Amino acid sequence: MSSPVDTPPADAAIPQFKQVLGHPAPLWMLFMSEFWERFAFYGIRWALVLYIVAQFHGGSATGQADANLTYGSYLALVYAGAIFGGYIADKIIGYQRSILTGAVFMAAGLFMISLPNPILFKMGLATIVVGNGMFKPIISTIVGKLYATSDERRDSGFTIFYMGINAGAFLAPLFTGWLASSVFGTTGMPAYKFVFISAGFGMLVSLVWFYIGRAQLKGIGEPPAHAQSMTRVAYVVVGALVVIPIVYFLLAVGAQILQYVLTAMFLGLTIMLMIEGIRDGKVARDKTVAMLIIFVFNILFWMFFEQAGSSFTFLADQIVNRQLGRFTFPTAWFQSVNSVAIIALAPVMAWIWVALARKHVNPSIPRKFGLGLLFNAMAFLLLMYTLSSLIGADNKIPFWTLVAVYGIQSVGELCLSPIGLSMVTKLAPVRLVGLGMGGWFLSTGIGNNLSGIFASEVSGKTGMTTTSALSGYTFGFWTLLAAGVVLFLLAPQVNKLLHGVK
Repeated sequence: MSSPVDTPPADAAIPQFKQVLGHPAPLWMLFMSEFWERFAFYGIRWALVLYIVAQFHGGSATGQADANLTYGSYLALVYAGAIFGGYIADKIIGYQRSILTGAVFMAAGLFMISLPNPILFKMGLATIVVGNGMFKPIISTIVGKLYATSDERRDSGFTIFYMGINAGAFLAPLFTGWLASSVFGTTGMPAYKFVFISAGFGMLVSLVWFYIGRAQLKGIGEPPAHAQSMTRVAYVVVGALVVIPIVYFLLAVGAQILQYVLTAMFLGLTIMLMIEGIRDGKVARDKTVAMLIIFVFNILFWMFFEQAGSSFTFLADQIVNRQLGRFTFPTAWFQSVNSVAIIALAPVMAWIWVALARKHVNPSIPRKFGLGLLFNAMAFLLLMYTLSSLIGADNKIPFWTLVAVYGIQSVGELCLSPIGLSMVTKLAPVRLVGLGMGGWFLSTGIGNNLSGIFASEVSGKTGMTTTSALSGYTFGFWTLLAAGVVLFLLAPQVNKLLHGVK
């Protein structure tokens, strides 16, 4: 194999781009590429746990715990795979080819899970995991390369990019839920395979869109001249095919064992980033330490936020009163509430960060993360109140309460997630920005695996009840509240490590 890809330094000259609505034109191409990829990803999100219970457990509520664990492990591996995808893009095939290769694997995996066989189902999930690792962190990294490090539009640009994520996430459950319940199936017996097939076609659209639009990047993300050989891509494809059975095995062994694997990966990544940071000097070392501290709190945020596809789905299906007059609100549509809130609030939040920056009162990175944790805690506080005081005669909770929970969580997400993407491009060692982005997604993955373990406890051995939900969500509130307070207290010390990065 020829020498590694040379990742351009963070301060390399940025091409002169046409500006569209105050941002580089390629941002909007990346926006739409991510839109279709997220359409595919979120199109199946609402259906996975319900499908596992219906297809592989005969519809019995005793299968909820297993479904939650599988879902959490799948999400964890999706995000953990980003660490390897970052390395592949940084060192082997470049960012653009990594995105295209990952898109092919993701589409294949989505079509595979439409086949009602437990082995093929998990093998398809494993294929999605491998493809996502080469796609998701890399497209986010390219967004960061459109702006100079000192450009105050960076956070705003990432927030706009985040709208693309949520636009796809909003439309996908509405469309796939309609296909499954109204076109090919019924509300009682959804045709889940058409959910997965339509998501596969969405991923193909993302692939074609980026392939055509990448010329706008003017060389950003291309491998250098000495690394143009397609042999490198062939090596990556073969390696991905070898890794898929390994990911399948990790899905099969269970969430508890997977947690040990993910923890070991996180420690290994920490060592690699710290070595590179130390090599680059004291300032780079301190920034790397600050980034890793934020990663730890990111784990806690996603452990409780990512109940949407697991315990919140069973909550919506069984404990929420979904009757709105003669209309029964579909369970799948709850998945779009978060996206509606993000789309509505993202421009507001983007404007707030820019306006505060102009007045030199923009909250620091750790304080933005602290706000994210505290808003997440408020959502669980509402669930505590609802499950203890608002249960109706039908033993169900009001429809509006779960909608409000998603809305409150969305505010917390906007304080944390797009800021985290931007943070990594500013704090990671310059030669390992892709790997740093992989670390961000790995920490998210660890949180997602813990979310599955937590959701399985909420459901228990016999399925979710109001009592089990109240107990679990009370624990979630106190944990998030404590984490948010601790991060606010640590903020001054973390800020010193940032060396002026905002």
